[in-house]
Amino acid sequence: MSASAALALLMAAQISIPLGAPPRQIEQPKAPIETSGPLWASQCKDWDDWNKPAPPVRIHANTYLVGTCGISSILIVGDEGDILIDGGTEQDAPLIAANIRRLGFRVTDIKFILSSHEHFDHVGGIAELQRLSGATVVSSAAARRVLETGVASADDPQAGMNKPFPSATVGRVVGDGDEVRLGNLMVTAIATPGHTPGALSWRWVSCDGGVCRTIVYADSLTPVSRDDYRFSDHPAYLAAYRASIAKIAASPCEILLTPHPSASHLRDRLALGQPLLDTNACRDYAAALTKQLDDRLAKEAAAPKTAKP
Repeated sequence: MSASAALALLMAAQISIPLGAPPRQIEQPKAPIETSGPLWASQCKDWDDWNKPAPPVRIHANTYLVGTCGISSILIVGDEGDILIDGGTEQDAPLIAANIRRLGFRVTDIKFILSSHEHFDHVGGIAELQRLSGATVVSSAAARRVLETGVASADDPQAGMNKPFPSATVGRVVGDGDEVRLGNLMVTAIATPGHTPGALSWRWVSCDGGVCRTIVYADSLTPVSRDDYRFSDHPAYLAAYRASIAKIAASPCEILLTPHPSASHLRDRLALGQPLLDTNACRDYAAALTKQLDDRLAKEAAAPKTAKP
C-alpha cells in the first residue's frame, strides 16, 4: 500500500470513531415567568375585565396561572393528574381550557377542581370545566349547596346581589387542614370564611429541581357586601372572619396568589419577569385586609342603623 493510500485510510478511520451519544435535550419550561410574566403584564391592567383573555404564566415549577386578566385560575401539574383551583365566570371556562391546552397539557388530566369562595366570578365556570375534564369538584361544607344550586346562601354578605350561575356536582367536602392528594401533589385546605361563609384558601409546595417554594392561594377576604349588611351585627361571623385573616398571616408562605390578581399586585410583580418569592407577602396581605375590615366597622359604627320594615 502506498503512503498516500495508508494516510487516507487512517483519516477515514479517525473520522468514523464514535463520538458518543448526542447530548440530551433539556426540556425548556412552558410559559416561563421571565418572558410570559411581562407579556401578561403588558396585556392586562389592574382590576381588569373578568372575561378578558390573558396568556398563561408558569409561576414556579409545576404551578401555572391559567385564568383571565381579572380572575385567577391556578393549574398544578402532577405525575398522576392535575389539580385546578377556581374556574372563573361561566364565560371564562373556555378561556381557561384554552390556556391549559396552550401549555401543552390536557384538560382531561384535571382530576380535582378546587375553589376559593363561592361567588359566580370564581366558580361560575366550574360546571363547564367539570364537564370537559370529568374532574371531582372539592368544596367546603358551607359552599357545597351554593355550588350545587348556583345561588348564594342567605348568610353570605352579598346574598341577592348576583345572578345564579351554572351548578356543578360536588364530589368531596373538605374542612380546615384537610389535604387533597393526587400522586406527587398535596394541597392543604385553609378554611377562611369572611368574604363568604364557605371560602377556602389553599397551600402547597412546588419544587423545581432542588428549589421548593410554599405557595398560598389566599382568598379575597374583603368586607364587600350588599348595602343593608352590617358585619358588626354578626359577632360570631366577624370573629371567624378575623380568625381567617390571622390564619393567612401565620401560614408558611413564599409566593402569594389571590383570586383577583390585582389584590396581590400580581401585574406589577409579573412585569419584572422575576421569581415571585416574598416571605412577607401573606403577612402584608393580612395586614391590608385587617385595615379594610377595621375601616368598614368604623364606617358602620358612624352610620345610623336603618330600621328593618
